[in-house]
Amino acid sequence: MADTSFRMGIDIGGTFTDLVVAAADGRVFAFKAPSTPADPSVGVIDAIQGAARALGHETAGFLRGCEILVHGSTIATNTLLERKGARLGLLTTEGFRDSLEIRRGLRQDVWNHRAPFPAPLVPRLLRRGVVERVDAAGRVQVPLDEASVHAALDVFRAEGVEAIAICFLHAFRNPEHEQACRALIERAWPQVWVSCSSDVAPVLGEYERSATVAANAYIAPRTAPYLRALEERLTGLGLQRPLLIVQSNGGALQVGEIASRPVQMVLSGPAAGVGAIRHYGDDTGARNLVAIEVGGTSCDVTLMRDGVVQMTEQLDVDGNCIAIPSVEIHTIGAGGGTIGHVDAGGMLQAGPQGAGARPGPAAYGFGGERPTVTDAQLVLGRLAPGPYAGGAIALDLQRAVAAIDTHLARPLGLSVEQAAAGLIRLVEQNIQHAVERVSIERGYDIRDFTLIAAGGAGPLHGAAVGRALGCAAVYVPRLAGVFCAFGMCNADVRIDRLLGWYRRLADGTADDLERAYRGVEAQATDALHRQGFADADIVIERSLALRYTGQQWPVHIDCPGALDAATLRRDFQVAHQRLYGHFQENGEIEILTLKVAASGRLATRAAQAEARVTGAPPPPKARRPVWISPATGTVDTPVHDGAGLRPGHVIDGPAIVDEATTTLLVEDGQRLRVTAAGNYLIEPAARAEAAAGTGSDTHGGHGA
Repeated sequence: MADTSFRMGIDIGGTFTDLVVAAADGRVFAFKAPSTPADPSVGVIDAIQGAARALGHETAGFLRGCEILVHGSTIATNTLLERKGARLGLLTTEGFRDSLEIRRGLRQDVWNHRAPFPAPLVPRLLRRGVVERVDAAGRVQVPLDEASVHAALDVFRAEGVEAIAICFLHAFRNPEHEQACRALIERAWPQVWVSCSSDVAPVLGEYERSATVAANAYIAPRTAPYLRALEERLTGLGLQRPLLIVQSNGGALQVGEIASRPVQMVLSGPAAGVGAIRHYGDDTGARNLVAIEVGGTSCDVTLMRDGVVQMTEQLDVDGNCIAIPSVEIHTIGAGGGTIGHVDAGGMLQAGPQGAGARPGPAAYGFGGERPTVTDAQLVLGRLAPGPYAGGAIALDLQRAVAAIDTHLARPLGLSVEQAAAGLIRLVEQNIQHAVERVSIERGYDIRDFTLIAAGGAGPLHGAAVGRALGCAAVYVPRLAGVFCAFGMCNADVRIDRLLGWYRRLADGTADDLERAYRGVEAQATDALHRQGFADADIVIERSLALRYTGQQWPVHIDCPGALDAATLRRDFQVAHQRLYGHFQENGEIEILTLKVAASGRLATRAAQAEARVTGAPPPPKARRPVWISPATGTVDTPVHDGAGLRPGHVIDGPAIVDEATTTLLVEDGQRLRVTAAGNYLIEPAARAEAAAGTGSDTHGGHGA
């Protein structure tokens, strides 16, 4: 790569650490290095050094040319999932120490009343009440009693507490007591980490605030040092710009800004797909997209409707409620490393257990003996034996056959091929249901959407899942295997701020709302100014959480224009009708939360365009027996080298396309077309012919 400025996105996955270099001239380079779960920074540095060597640079010179480095890390998520956070103390209003454990009383499986909830992050001994009281209007009823705070600190010291979370009643309306308590702790015990709910999650709902601030304080002493140490190490190696970290909202933020609120990182890696989805939307010509990002351990599903990626204000991470603005991502255990097994009833099951990076699938030869989806793909001919991911691993067909034969085929009384095909079909059914969860169950017609099949494993499932769903088309990025890392190269810097603002929606509230919004916007824009953005580069988006009086769940609406009661009521009713199928014409509406999303916009980095070609694509590089689908079975299938395919090339299925970071399957009766940006669009052959006959270069209709 000639000397030129570039951006770099680094995504740590369960098996590989992905790195994408997006140069200013439009060239894009992808690299992979094995992940090291014990120390994620090892994979980051290995990937950077490998990319530097491949592009003909010393590491120091390579990093000096990097204008933006964006990192997506799973360290916050893993700290929660593995329960490896700090020993935590929680200060609450006296009498409310058990709110964290009582929760909301809701269960994921309403028919299972025996399954216990996960243990709270703070044991009861370390949940201590403080004498103080603020009422629902924010008025102080009982002043903060400092002696009760010191008494709690004595217990915390004796019990080896490393971090303290503070959540007082109604602090979202008046944070005075939380801030005074934190100042007291910082004077009395400066070594301990302190986090306040009014800073992290200033929203209505004591449980939601206490759970969120507890999660923040729990992971902070583990994540913040990692982020700072990584930034220092990269700076020592030559990086001259601040390291940016992907947040759950899909935007990036400097380490210094996110270190005090690391709970915003719980979806750090998957949320980066937002940048990729928006970028690829331009290539597809579609504004309704649903992406499946299938990696080694999981499948992440994200939906974009009318050009807007769906967001949520509340996450559940292993039973921990986290009330922060986040990209709405539905995740299931369906990846290349998902383990297939036969249960006690003799039924084939896929997951939720995964093989992880080590030992990984049986075919990797790292000691894994259980059959995985990757092993099944290899047995069915969809993957070829030999080196993979630039030689990082080698796929061993005999190990894969032995694992499926021993653990699936013999117990089920099937052939090895039948057992492998059954595992693939089961996983694809699970992915289909996951897509339906974020589309059909939200009131959207999935036939109006294009399915993006991404991740290292997604393009092998995309054709079948898109057909089963009836999607308008299936789109496979050429960089599917580094989807999130590429998205990081197109991420904006984003600040989300919330304000609990509980009152009834009525005439005359527009001016009050405007004043409240401007106060929150000033906080967000100040944070972006500190990161070097001018006002001209900042975009502000407003939204509201509304509900009918007595309603359990709020409905979120965007507020791009007028804030008068009539407009807000109309928008709320439209959203309520879509979600629930009805609305109350004259129902009393309450405002719960104001939200401001402030984005510091960075120029997008698109892949270098290629000239459109005419004529047939290059001949296949090989042919091999491949199991395509239940209807087609195993057939002699052409295998194409993706490096030789150019915009305008068309391939009829069945076919396999090998790319640098993934492998793509086209089913019988489908047609693959290389798009103007060099990516792949799969449609039923009949529809593709009809579109070609009309001279159209777009797609529409139903049933991919």
